[in-house]
Amino acid sequence: MPVNLFKIARSLAAVLALAVSAQMATAQPRHAIAMYGDPALPPDFVSLPQANPAAPKGGSVTFGEAGSFDSLNPFITKGSAPGSISTLTVETLMGRSYDEPFSLYGLLAESVDTDAARTYVEFTLREGARFSDGAPVSVDDVLWSFQTLGEQGNPRYAAAWKKIATSAQTGPRSVKFTFTEPDREMPLLLGLRPILEKAQWKGKDFTASSLDPVIGSGPYVVDQVEAGNFITYKRNPNWWGADLAFNKGLWNFDALKYIYFADPTVIVEALKAGDIDMYRESNAAKWATTYDFPAVQAGDVVKEDIPHKRPSGIDGLVFNTRKPIFADWRVRQALSLAFNFELINQTINGGANPRIQSYFDNSELSGDVAQPATPAVAALLEPYKDALLPGALEGYAQPVSDGSEANRANLRAANKLLEEAGWTIQDGALKDAQGQAFRFEILLANGESDTIAAVNIFIESLKKLGIAATIQTVDSAQYKERTTTYNFDMTHYTRSLSLSPGNEQTLYWGSEGVTKEGTRNWMGVASPAVDGLITTMVSSTRREDFVLAVQALDRVLTSGRYVIPFWYSNVSHMAHKSSLKHPDYIAAYGDWLGFMPDVWWQQN
Repeated sequence: MPVNLFKIARSLAAVLALAVSAQMATAQPRHAIAMYGDPALPPDFVSLPQANPAAPKGGSVTFGEAGSFDSLNPFITKGSAPGSISTLTVETLMGRSYDEPFSLYGLLAESVDTDAARTYVEFTLREGARFSDGAPVSVDDVLWSFQTLGEQGNPRYAAAWKKIATSAQTGPRSVKFTFTEPDREMPLLLGLRPILEKAQWKGKDFTASSLDPVIGSGPYVVDQVEAGNFITYKRNPNWWGADLAFNKGLWNFDALKYIYFADPTVIVEALKAGDIDMYRESNAAKWATTYDFPAVQAGDVVKEDIPHKRPSGIDGLVFNTRKPIFADWRVRQALSLAFNFELINQTINGGANPRIQSYFDNSELSGDVAQPATPAVAALLEPYKDALLPGALEGYAQPVSDGSEANRANLRAANKLLEEAGWTIQDGALKDAQGQAFRFEILLANGESDTIAAVNIFIESLKKLGIAATIQTVDSAQYKERTTTYNFDMTHYTRSLSLSPGNEQTLYWGSEGVTKEGTRNWMGVASPAVDGLITTMVSSTRREDFVLAVQALDRVLTSGRYVIPFWYSNVSHMAHKSSLKHPDYIAAYGDWLGFMPDVWWQQN
C-alpha cells in the first residue's frame, strides 16, 4: 500500500501544533507562582488574607533588638547589618504569602512566566516601579543585582547564581533567566532576590562594609542611624507600590525604630519601662509567672499567644565536627546522653515546652523519625545505606533522662560509647590513647541567659564523665566573626525552617560548607546522603514526592547527632502595647516573617 506523504505530514503538523499549544498553555505569564499546584489567590485578589486592607495609616512602633550593628549593607559577608533593612527598604520581583507553604505574587514584577519543567523564568516589570530616589526600576538593575549578589554578595546568593546559564533582556520591561538544569524552585528563588539600584554602586566596592543606606524601592527609607545603638525608618510618602493589592493593609506605621541592646535580658525591662512597644518572650516559665508588671495590670500592655503551623526548626548546641574530638558519632551521642533535657527544661521552662525531636518536627515534613522508615522513605535512603549512621533507617529518638540530677542510666550509656570511641578515664580525667584530655569550649553570645543556664547544668553533667567544658561569652561582633569562620568547638545553633525547604538547604548543611566560610553549615556536615537528598527534594515535581524526600533528609540529619536539641513552642508569646493591633486571621506561618510590623497598625 503506497505511503501517503501528505497525510503523514499533515498528521505531524497537527501533533506539533498540539505540542506547541500545550507548551503555550503551561507557559503563559501569570500573576503568581507556587512551588506545587496553583497559588491560592486569583489574579483579582484584593489583599493578602492575613492583612486588613482598611487598616489605618500612621503612628510609630519601637522594637528592641539584641546585639549591635556596624553596617547598613545586609547583602554582603562583611560587617553586621540590621535585618530590618532588607525587609523595609528593598523589594523583590515577587512577594511571598505566608499563609501558603511557598507561593509568590507579583511585586516589582507584574507577571512571571515559566515552563512545566521550569528550565527558565521570565519576569515582566511593572511600568511604575520606582526606587526611593525616583529612578525607575529597570531590567538593567535586575540583571546587575542578580550578578552582583551572586558573585560578590553573601554566600546565600551564590548557589542560585551558579544555576543560571543565561540572563538577558527580552523586552522593554522583561528579563529571562535560563537554568543550567531544570529546577522547580529556581523561579521562586529568583523572584525573591533583592533588587538594588545599579547607579548607586558605580565606582564603589559592593563588598565593603558601609554605613551608607542601600537604595531600594521598599515602603520605608532609613531616617536616622547611630551605629550599634539604633536605626529609624520613615515611610516613603512617594512609595510607588502603596496601591498594589499585595501591599493593601501592609506597612501601616509612619515610623519604625529599632533599639539595640548588648544584653538581651534588658530588652524586657525596656518594655516594662515603656521604652519599646513589644517583646517576644521565649521562656514559657517567665511568660506564665513574671508578666504581671504594672503596665499589664493596667491594660496598657497586653499578652498574646500567636499560633503557627511551621516546622520546629533546630535549636540547640551544635558540634563542630571539623574538630577531631567531635568527628566520631559515638562521642556526639555520648554527650547527647549527658545533656539532661528533662532537668534543664524543668529548671528553665517549668517543663512546659516539648523537646525538638527532629529538624522538621511539628509538621508533615518530619514523619516520625523515632520509628522505622516507611518503605517509600527507606527506598530514598537505600543508595546511601552503607554510609548512614545508626537510627537513620531503624529510627532515632532523642535521649530521655529520669529528670534527676544524677542521670545515672544515661551517663552509664555515655561512658560505654566513649570507651568504644577510644576515650578512657586516666588520672581522674577522660583522655584518648595519646593521653590528651577531653576538653572543649562552648561559645555563646553575651546575654543568652537561658542558654547559659542550660549549658551550666550540662557542664556539671560532663564533669561526671571526666570531660572539662568551659563557657566563653563574646559580643555579637566577635560571635559573628567566629561562627562565620567556624572558629568554635560547640555553640548555640538556631535554624528556622519553612513548610517548603529548598535550595537553601545546601547552604545550611551542604558539604561545600565544610571548608567554605560564611555558610550556615556550622556543624560541618559532609554527607553524600544529605547532598543527594537535597537534590532529590528540589527536583521533585509533586508535593507528595517532595515530602518523602524531606522526611528522608530529616532522618539523616537527626541521626547524624550534629545538634543536641533544645525545646520549641507552637505559639509565639508576644507582649505589646494595647494600641498596637493586628487582624484576627493569623497566617499559617504565624509570628514569623510577614507578620510584625507588616500587618499591624496603631489604633489611637
